[in-house]
Amino acid sequence: MKKTALILLLPLFAQLLFAEEPQVGNAPDTGGIDSSPGVFLQVTSSPAAKFGFNWRYTIPFLQGDSPLTRGNNIVITPGVEITPVDFHLTANAVWTPIAFIEVVAGGRIGSGWSINLFDSHIHGIGINRADEHGIGEHDGNAFDGLLWQARMGAALQGDLAVFFPGEWNHVIFRSFHEISYAAYSRARDGEAWFFENDDGENRNGLSYRGNLLIGYQMPLRLDMVALMAEADLFLTEMPGGYRWGDDRLRWTFSCVLSFAVTERFGIALITQLRTRRNFTEPNWEDLHFTNRTLDTSNPQRLEFHRVVAAFTYRF
Repeated sequence: MKKTALILLLPLFAQLLFAEEPQVGNAPDTGGIDSSPGVFLQVTSSPAAKFGFNWRYTIPFLQGDSPLTRGNNIVITPGVEITPVDFHLTANAVWTPIAFIEVVAGGRIGSGWSINLFDSHIHGIGINRADEHGIGEHDGNAFDGLLWQARMGAALQGDLAVFFPGEWNHVIFRSFHEISYAAYSRARDGEAWFFENDDGENRNGLSYRGNLLIGYQMPLRLDMVALMAEADLFLTEMPGGYRWGDDRLRWTFSCVLSFAVTERFGIALITQLRTRRNFTEPNWEDLHFTNRTLDTSNPQRLEFHRVVAAFTYRF
C-alpha cells in the first residue's frame, strides 16, 4: 500500500530520533517557555516531496529534581505542510510526564488537488470508486472537500546510558502506539478515498499505527543509526474486507541514518521496505481494491519501497 508515498511524517521521526534541538528564546532555567521556529524538507525516490514550517513551544510542566522528572514538559508544535498535491494545517502536542513516557496528541486539516506528472495522475484527495467494469477511478476536483484527522497515542522509551553513563553507551529504544480518526468530507459511509497519492483504500473512521525503533547514538556527525518497524491497520471495517486482506497489518521497515551537520541543521537518510499483498487476479492493479481476492496461499511479499532524505533546520 502506498499510504506514505508522498509524505514522511518528519515530526514523528524527530521524536523517534530523540533529536537534540538548540534552545532558542527564553532559557529553561528561568522557568519560561522556550520557543523556536523550524523548517523541513523531505524528498523521496518515489518521486515525492514535502515542505513544512512549524513553531515549537516547550513549556516546563511538573518538573522535579530527579533524573526521571527533571525534563518534564509539554511541547506544542503548530505548523503548515505542503506537497505537490495537498496543503494542511497541523498541530501536535507531546507531554513528557516522566523521562521514559510520552503522551502524544495531534491533528490536521486541509485539502488537495490532482496533477499530471510523467503521464501519471497524482491525486492529493478524492473518492476512489469502481466504474461499471469494476475498475478503480478517481472522483474529485481541486479543493472540493476537507480532510481532517485527530490522533492520540503514547510512547515508551529508554536509553542504556541512563544505567551505564558514557557518551558511547547510548543504545536507545522507543515503542509508540496511536489511534487516529480521519474523515474526508465528501465521503459517505463505506466509501474509500485517496490521500496523497496512496492506494485509495482509506475510509472515514478509526485506524491504528505503531512502531518500534532501536538505535545507537554516537558523539559524531553521524549521530544515529537505527532500525524501525512500523505497522498500520484500519479499525473501521468494510463489508467483505477479508477478501482483499483489509484486516491485515501493513508493515514498513526502515534503516535510518541521522547526521548532525550543525547544531541547527540535521539530515536523515531513510531506506524503506514494505509488505504488499498478493492477489489472485492477473489484472489486479486495474481493479478497484474491493474487486480483488487475496492469495491466501501466499498472502504477502516484502519489496523495496523508497529512499527518503529529510532536512531540518531550526532558527
